[in-house]
Amino acid sequence: MTQRWLSIIGIGEDGRVGLSPAALALIEGAGLVVGGRRHLDLIGPTKGNQQAWSVPLESTIPGILGCRGKPVCVLASGDPFWFGVGVTLARHVPIGEMLVIPAPSSFSLAAARLGWALQTTVTLGLNLPGTSPLMLRHLHHGQHILALALNGDTPGEVAALLSKHGFGSSRIWVLEALGGPRENIRQTTADAFSYSSVDPLNIIAVDVVSGPKARAIPFASGLPDAMFAHDGQLTKREIRAITLSSLAPAPGQLLWDVGLGSGSVAIEWLLSHPAMRAIGFERDGERATCAIMNSIKAGVPHLKVERGGTPAMFAGVEPPDAIFIGGGATQPQMFDACWAALKPGGRMVINAVTLETEAMLLNAFEKHGGTLTRISIDRAVPVGRKHGWRPAMPVTQWVGSKP
Repeated sequence: MTQRWLSIIGIGEDGRVGLSPAALALIEGAGLVVGGRRHLDLIGPTKGNQQAWSVPLESTIPGILGCRGKPVCVLASGDPFWFGVGVTLARHVPIGEMLVIPAPSSFSLAAARLGWALQTTVTLGLNLPGTSPLMLRHLHHGQHILALALNGDTPGEVAALLSKHGFGSSRIWVLEALGGPRENIRQTTADAFSYSSVDPLNIIAVDVVSGPKARAIPFASGLPDAMFAHDGQLTKREIRAITLSSLAPAPGQLLWDVGLGSGSVAIEWLLSHPAMRAIGFERDGERATCAIMNSIKAGVPHLKVERGGTPAMFAGVEPPDAIFIGGGATQPQMFDACWAALKPGGRMVINAVTLETEAMLLNAFEKHGGTLTRISIDRAVPVGRKHGWRPAMPVTQWVGSKP
């Protein structure tokens, strides 16, 4: 039987008072107790040696692993596996070697204070720099959001974000140091936010209220073209919706968007589920920068952009579950390099508007099978004082699945 040498104990702001006898016994029986400085202060003196997390946190892991087989206790905030250190440790230690005793998470405490149904409340981790835009995806009238803050400045940043995008009437609660003697809860609106001092340990709660100029991001594929800044290199709305359907995103999968352009396809891929990942390859520096800015405005700042335009740029990059080639498909070796990199069972989608690219797709269809589809879109435009149909350039789409 595997020895459970590593215990991970969730601790609240009430310190030892809130811990079970079993949790206290594991702490006192450990030769090494690891935690944040705040956690160690909450627990007080221990029989074993104490060590505060280093920065970056991963640098402390080797010391923990060096004690394998001996009792080690790691202190974590609330539930260690909800935006917690348990996730990090599980990448290095099999779960069979751990004993985890969670405490109520700060999200659970916040929902209890507000009377919100946690199962229908969006929970976000804004506890890393630059993650506030993650909230944009969830700004829909009536939605409840709980967000873990990075520090005391995060509530003000969230309030400014809401006001900027037309949700200034949204109600905001700042819940500080929940579960302990310093607990404090304040409520205001985004456009009236004026708290100059906020405890760094806080949760932000938002009851979203849409104003007349609110810019909500729909959950369906095919966002309006106006949502993306571009120089003409944009997969148009209707074609984009079909392309996303063909790519068939599934939670946690990785997309390569080759010839990223404005980033619209990769951005909608990321919007389809919080666990989605995407890497865009773009040789034009201005387009790459534009795609990054579009991703931030759409609430998916985790789009990764690699600058380059040759198959050599794929070296060392994680193999994808799906590939979309939006530009450069006829470049020598581009198709073969992408097909070789694609995981077995993965999907590749290529859209062609030129005869040269279409000829390449016919070759791919003959060699690898898949489906070929011709997509034609007509739009109504003014014709004098009336209207008529103007056809857009037809798009030929090839969809292939790698055996």
